[in-house]
Amino acid sequence: MSPAAHIAAYKICWKSGCYDSDILAAMDEAVADGVDVISLSVGAGGYAPSFFRDSIAIGSFHAVSKGIVVSASAGNSGPGEYTATNIAPWILTVGASTIDREFPADVVLGNGQVYGGVSLYSGEPLNSTLLPVVYAGDCGSRLCIIGELDPAKVSGKIVLCERGSNARVAKGGAVKVAGGAGMILVNTAESGEELVADSHLVPATMVGQKFGDKIKYYVQSDPSPTATIVFRGTVIGKSPSAPRVAAFSSRGPNYRAPEILKPDVIAPGVNILAAWTGESAPTDLDIDPRRVEFNIISGTSMSCPHVSGLAALLRQAQPDWSPAAIKSALMTTAYNVDNSGAVIKDLATGTESTPFVRGAGHVDPNRALDPGLVYDAGTEDYVSFLCTLGYSPSIISLFTTDGSVANCSTKFPRTGDLNYPAFAVVLSSYKDSVTYHRVVRNVGSNANAVYEAKIDSPSGVDVTVSPSMLVFDESHQSLSYDITIAASGNPVIVDTEYTFGSVTWSDGVHDVTSPIAVTWPSNGRAASM
Repeated sequence: MSPAAHIAAYKICWKSGCYDSDILAAMDEAVADGVDVISLSVGAGGYAPSFFRDSIAIGSFHAVSKGIVVSASAGNSGPGEYTATNIAPWILTVGASTIDREFPADVVLGNGQVYGGVSLYSGEPLNSTLLPVVYAGDCGSRLCIIGELDPAKVSGKIVLCERGSNARVAKGGAVKVAGGAGMILVNTAESGEELVADSHLVPATMVGQKFGDKIKYYVQSDPSPTATIVFRGTVIGKSPSAPRVAAFSSRGPNYRAPEILKPDVIAPGVNILAAWTGESAPTDLDIDPRRVEFNIISGTSMSCPHVSGLAALLRQAQPDWSPAAIKSALMTTAYNVDNSGAVIKDLATGTESTPFVRGAGHVDPNRALDPGLVYDAGTEDYVSFLCTLGYSPSIISLFTTDGSVANCSTKFPRTGDLNYPAFAVVLSSYKDSVTYHRVVRNVGSNANAVYEAKIDSPSGVDVTVSPSMLVFDESHQSLSYDITIAASGNPVIVDTEYTFGSVTWSDGVHDVTSPIAVTWPSNGRAASM
């Protein structure tokens, strides 16, 4: 994203894992080196830890207090709820989405049916030769675990393997070791229609759940099932639509601070061209002798550096902006429709994604250069946030760079009052009402801009903004407003755990949009802070 940037790399991970001591040491070293952005494609496993137990949250607080943007991966633990990590409000949290480039590889069955999939296999093709095909579950391991497939049953045949448990490329490795001729990897319900291209060791393709179910039925019902795989190279186009959010991309709500919406944004993270070390194979498998300079990689580890690069460009264009202002610019200018004009889809469900899945939307670099308004915040605001969470002054001293003890004399009425460019509301009843306070700064070229609020209320609530018009009369003047999100009192119209909407401030040139997420009673299960 920022090809002229100078990059410094700090090693924090080893074969045995990524240690807190190394993470903190690297972040401290990066701060001392004077970096502008820290890109962190790593995160905690499982649910996000408490902020005071999270080395990334602590280290990034130090960095942000020095004016450094910290961009971090949301994680690859989707599609379940509360799976996002790196969810502290001072971190720019990035989910993963697709691009309009595909690597199609079709399954052609003996009955003439053709089902589309994806693959990066580049070895000898199967051509049009139809080979016997077997279901891995009938051959020792439906997941194709290496060493568990029966060579007598799979040798010379295409094996249908199910996704899950072991790495996708390891499944192809298991087929190769057992003497199989190829692999059809099918998604289960958890991954839905998410297709991830891999550089398989054997001729192989991945298909979504819908096609997978049909292929599996054919294999198990036909007395002599056959198939082949046809590889079609690289295709760029509008079908399927893009972007779509990856099923693996970790999601909200925020497990530690439910009134802070996470993830923040999405960016390209599926089938991304990436530099690759010559020390290991493209599959990372010991049995793979190949070495390459570039690979195609998927994960929020790929989407995060896209946004890190954009943050670097914004830092260069607007050197006086704080990390919070840069985050605000990227969030409020993000887009939420795909290249077909429809709301960005969630590959886990095939339906419209929500702000708990896509955050504020897909980053839009050019619009972010001129956002119109920004929501700013600094170290004092984040300390007040921690105080509002109930953290003691001694715990907060873990975060403050000078080791000073916060007296927590300033707290927000609630954590959601942090000046964040998004709104997450947890209602306690169908008569509940929540009001948040926000301050926006005019960074547009028109010092006398007038912004008017446009509200898309989530189902079941009434949203009001006061004032509904912001009239600026000098450059960079900051103005405040209150937003009230009140249950309409009619639970019949709410038939879901969450409802979503947005508020947009518009001056006719800029649209400054913030998502609104409402969690309804009995549905929140966020942990203690």
